[in-house]
Amino acid sequence: MKAWRVHKHGAMTKSDTAEMLRSVMRWEECDDPTPPKDGVVIDVAAAGLNFPDLLLIAGKYQANPPFPFVPGMEAAGTVVAVGPKSRHRIGQRVLTNGIWGGFATRMAARDMYTFAVPDAMSDVDAAALHVIYQTSYMGLVYRCNLQEHETLLVHGGSGGVGTSAIQIGKALGARVIATASSDEKLAVCRRAGADEVINYKETDFVQAVKDLTDGKGADVIYDPVGGDVFDKSSRCIAFSGRLLVIGFASGRIPEIAANRILLKNISVVGLHWGNYYEKAPELVQQTHLRVLELYKNDKIRPLICSESPMDALPEALAQIAERRSWGKLVVVNQ
Repeated sequence: MKAWRVHKHGAMTKSDTAEMLRSVMRWEECDDPTPPKDGVVIDVAAAGLNFPDLLLIAGKYQANPPFPFVPGMEAAGTVVAVGPKSRHRIGQRVLTNGIWGGFATRMAARDMYTFAVPDAMSDVDAAALHVIYQTSYMGLVYRCNLQEHETLLVHGGSGGVGTSAIQIGKALGARVIATASSDEKLAVCRRAGADEVINYKETDFVQAVKDLTDGKGADVIYDPVGGDVFDKSSRCIAFSGRLLVIGFASGRIPEIAANRILLKNISVVGLHWGNYYEKAPELVQQTHLRVLELYKNDKIRPLICSESPMDALPEALAQIAERRSWGKLVVVNQ
């Protein structure tokens, strides 16, 4: 088999990221993996790209595997070997999510992170589906109890989690307002189904949200950005609103004064989706089935920014690092 193996850490840069990546990782021959007792080996057809892949390569993720390691936390393909305790079968199409292993022609995966894929779903969609839609569904449904006719404000609306949040918000019957940094990215938000869009580079989104809601504010705010965006969000949230903390893409972890939470009766709600694998794995499986149902009924569909060959992975990852991407990026084995 072949895999992208990282031989030393490489820090993310604002330019020339692809060159840096090719200096720390190589597309090379290596031994085939063996299936875990409770898992499988997958022929990887496609792998989804995520920002944490870059953190792992840079040595800034919460887990640091020994060198050389294969990055890639999200992949889809066909089972070619099974462990003695696996619930899967050879020939079954699956998607999987882990911390590493996906940027290869074959990968091993444990059953708890691996889920069946319907025949009607393409490999590219399967590779792009799991992380973003699990995150948004759990955040909006289980953590925030988003209701029909409520207003949902989605920050970073053109990104992977952003577009998934817009689509799930619409599927739940909410009115969706999305923010993004350019006209191109606002158009992506519209494609995802946003009712209203705000260019936060040109417009004060706090006042714009108030104007769009007749002064009420947003009932639920979906924030993968943190920093100043979080600070300002607390000023345009509705009475009894829910501010959902997904991540800190801005790089700054914000704080909030407790009196602001008290006076507006708001809830600040966190979501570390990966914890559910250990704390409530049955909820991950249940959510997977609900996400598949939404896909089957054309309520959701990953928006694919680019589909590249696996050997062009560094150039694809550079689009994320340099903020040139939207939706999901996928690499495929040809």
